[in-house]
Amino acid sequence: MPPSPLTIIHVVFSSRIAGGEQYCIDLAHAQAALGHRVHVIGPSRSQIPAVLDDKVSYHGLALPLLRSWRVHRLAQSLGADVVHGHLGPACKATARSGAPAKVGTLHVGYKPHQHAALDGLVCVNQSQPSQLQGFDGRHKVIHNWAPARSTPQSDRGLRDELGLHAGQLLIGCLGRLHSSKGTDLLVKAFRQYAPDDAVLAIIGEGKQRAELERLAAGDKRIHLVGYRRDVPAVLDSLDLFVSPSREETFGLAILEAMQAGLPIISTATEGPLEVLRDQPAQLVPVNDAPALGRAVRLALAPLRGGLHGKRERVRYDTRGYDRAHAVRQMQNFYADLLTARVQTRTMPGIVPAHA
Repeated sequence: MPPSPLTIIHVVFSSRIAGGEQYCIDLAHAQAALGHRVHVIGPSRSQIPAVLDDKVSYHGLALPLLRSWRVHRLAQSLGADVVHGHLGPACKATARSGAPAKVGTLHVGYKPHQHAALDGLVCVNQSQPSQLQGFDGRHKVIHNWAPARSTPQSDRGLRDELGLHAGQLLIGCLGRLHSSKGTDLLVKAFRQYAPDDAVLAIIGEGKQRAELERLAAGDKRIHLVGYRRDVPAVLDSLDLFVSPSREETFGLAILEAMQAGLPIISTATEGPLEVLRDQPAQLVPVNDAPALGRAVRLALAPLRGGLHGKRERVRYDTRGYDRAHAVRQMQNFYADLLTARVQTRTMPGIVPAHA
């Protein structure tokens, strides 16, 4: 077991906050609270530093040029024990950081050119280990968790902001506006199948926003709300949560919707198939807008007739997604990687076994 505290650097090159970035932020907070020296490297124009605790230091890169070299220089100057990458480009830079332990979380699928040179990979579901062909490092399955959100809630509820009356049903989805998240499918499904008085709130930002605005075609029932820090309050305003993703390795937003007790419809992608197994949620085929629309229409029918706020909360089993347990597992994984490095240096013939 290596000495504590560690110097840990998280690398994430996103300018906006979605699931992978929120995971990074919450992990950094948890590690800093345990007494580790924690840093985050990312773009200088990013939403991330505004939500970081004072105990976590942020290092902004003004330009995307030579990012791997700059991560390497910072890792060396800060005396990093662990550099932990989040999302593909950051994992590629992490692999070149020269740190004693170079780790990546598979928020998306395994890609050899981004992940193969890392010392360790954190898999977020039980299917990912079988996909690591050619990876010689260690891996460990550590499930995501619902983040500890301490940001202030808005003074007005989302329903009030959208001008909804008490009887209207509000459907919501939460995540990055990217084609992999399938929000375009939800817009199409909603327009064709949802009741005329239902409302759709799309929470998040991303490069697909303009496309979604075109697909909405001026439909006043569809609202692109943008990025929100008050996620618990937003979820509490919803009557139905939908995850329409074409690709989803875990689904952090789904876990938050589970904790909020919302009815959930999700496409049967890799993560939700595991997270929602034996749970009272509905899975629909991937990339099938009509099936998604029919499921939304059927799910709304029993919700109609009661005032918002009087609905019965759905009970999910989320015991397998405990934050404290996941943070401990991460700490142990770091320790295993650092110990294996010491052993490999002293006994070059040892090939570390998979965790």
